[in-house]
Parts: sequence; structure tokens; C-alpha cells
Amino acid sequence: MPRTMLLDTASLYFRAFYGVPDSVKAADGTSVNAVRGLLDIITKLVTLYQPDAVVACWDDDWRPQWRVDLIPTYKTHRVVEEVAGGPDVEEVPDPLETQIPIIRDMLTSLNIPIVGHAGFEADDIVATLATVAGGNVDVVTGDRDLFQLVDDARDVRVIYTARGMSNLEIITDTVVQQKYGVRADQYADFATMRGDASDGLPGVAGVGEKTAATLLQNHGNLAAIRAAATEGTGMSAGVAKKILTANDYLDVAPTVVEVARNVDVTLPLVPLTPLIADEAAHAEALAEKWSYTTALERFRAAIAPRG
Repeated sequence: MPRTMLLDTASLYFRAFYGVPDSVKAADGTSVNAVRGLLDIITKLVTLYQPDAVVACWDDDWRPQWRVDLIPTYKTHRVVEEVAGGPDVEEVPDPLETQIPIIRDMLTSLNIPIVGHAGFEADDIVATLATVAGGNVDVVTGDRDLFQLVDDARDVRVIYTARGMSNLEIITDTVVQQKYGVRADQYADFATMRGDASDGLPGVAGVGEKTAATLLQNHGNLAAIRAAATEGTGMSAGVAKKILTANDYLDVAPTVVEVARNVDVTLPLVPLTPLIADEAAHAEALAEKWSYTTALERFRAAIAPRG
């Protein structure tokens, strides 16, 4: 089966922005470090893993209201301005904000489709496309929340960028178990109990990674853990009390933590192939305007037919 690479795009362009000096600018003085850095990241990924198709999954709504309604603290610390009836304004450095339209134009010029949907995060787009792709999927992200998508049987793996592009990790179910002591299909329940301060998720007070893993090893899933806590079996009285005290949180948190796998989006059937003449001319004109011609040459070399 063809291998599809799904990019958690914002995760990658933030990494590019902070990893490439702001001194990288276009002729008009516009910062293009994130543009050039993202293209170099994609080129490296294509070179290393040779996908047949690449899709840029997009945050049409980085903080969906349906998640905020369940847990009001969800990503609160990153909100600059709340917007009634639309996506809240996220804290993004100005030099990066101005590059996002350029990034979209660049991706489009390279025939890398951009997929998003109102009311959903890129994580949800990644999850849905990974589900419908039918296997042989590489998910590229620096967000460990997407470990819940790993499925060895379907050959869905995560290429984890958190340690940098020179230290990429291939996350399989075996790796998830080695890191956390839980299976990938238990990871969402594990993350729910552990919590995540960076996303405004408090977790179950007093239950850290080790306890969460032990509970899942013994009971299988969060529903069974809650049932055992209610019955007072299979765990200490102290742990049971912590689970029961967090009942209100545990009623809603799984819906927030679990990625949506049924967003109304379609997997683009766009193979990663060399640009034809008109496409190449347009891509070259954009690269000249925004000063990433050398990066474009590297990308084109990476997708050239392999003899």
C-alpha cells in the first residue's frame, strides 16, 4: 500500500520559526525563517521516509469551542483574544503570523494539499485521515497526544520531532509501552489521568504517570478504573478516593483528550510527484519572491524519480 505522510503543520512551522534565525528574510525585509525552515523539514522527511503522498493538516480552529465547553481551562494560557462565534486568537509571534499565508502559498505551489475543517484542530484532521487512509501512515508531530493513533497492525506510526530534526523518533506501539507502560490504544486514557499543563488539562490530582500506567495495566481502560474505584476493589483506598474525587473532570476529559476520528474531510489523492512546467514556474516565482530558492531546489531533488 502507498505510504501517506500526515503533517501536524503548526507543530512543524513553530519548530522551524524557533529553529531558524530571524535574520533569514526576503528581499523586502519580511521574515521567512519559518517558511524556509518548514520546507527544509519537509524535504528531510521526504528524503528519510519516502512517502507516496504528503498532506498538511491544518488548525482551522486551534481551540474548538466544544472542547472549551467541557473544560474551560483548555489552552486558556495561549489565548490573546476570545472571539464570539469563531476561533479565538492564539498567541503567535508577529514575525511568524505574517509568514503563515506565505507557508500556505508555498505548500499549494508544491502540490502538498492543505486539509482543515471549521471547529477542529489539526490533531483531529490527522486522526481522521489516518483512520480512512487504511494503513501505512506516518504522522509527523511534536505533540505526544497523537501517540494514541499508533497502530502497529495497520502500520500507523508517529515520527516524533520533540527532540529535534536530528533526533527523530519512530513511535510504534512497542515504543509507547517502553516509554509509558501502556499500549497505544490506552494512551488517551493515560493522558486524561496524567493531565497536561501545556493544554490546561489538570488531570487527576495525585495520579501521575506511574500510577496511571499501573491502573491501566490492572484494569484495561478508564471506564473499568472508575468502576473499580466505585466498588473499592483493585486499588488502594487512597487511589480510589483520588479517582472518585475527580469524577466531574473524568466525565468530560476523555472527550477533550481523544482526537476526533470522524471529521468530514476527505483524504486527498495527490501523489508526491515532480512539478510539471507551469507548476514549476509558479513555485520558482514564489521561491524567488520569498528567498527560498535553494530550499526549493533541495525539495525538488528529494521528490525526483529515483533511479
